[in-house]
Amino acid sequence: MSLNSGKHTVKEVNEVRCTIVEKGCTKERIDFLTDLLNFNGFEVQVEEDKRKTEEDPITFTLGVTDVIFNHVIWVYQRKLKTTEGLKVTPDYWNQKATKMEPNYWDRKLKD
Repeated sequence: MSLNSGKHTVKEVNEVRCTIVEKGCTKERIDFLTDLLNFNGFEVQVEEDKRKTEEDPITFTLGVTDVIFNHVIWVYQRKLKTTEGLKVTPDYWNQKATKMEPNYWDRKLKD
């Protein structure tokens, strides 16, 4: 689930009730989000998605055990922090930028 959807989904991941943060993620994306969310004090659950055929890529579902967590709200309210202590921006969350630009809405400041 991207930051474009504010939908709050609660499902069981590894038999633990979780808020779903993202579905259909690659291993690299799961590693990034797991590190970020664990650093911010959330317990993360990851489950491999079922594949229809053997040729389909391996994807994962990531959830956090805090059932009231909404990643969209936390990112836009600047509640999440990086390991460097900087506030997470939407571009950082989406892995579009490594530089933290405080004014995420100002496109003229982007690379």
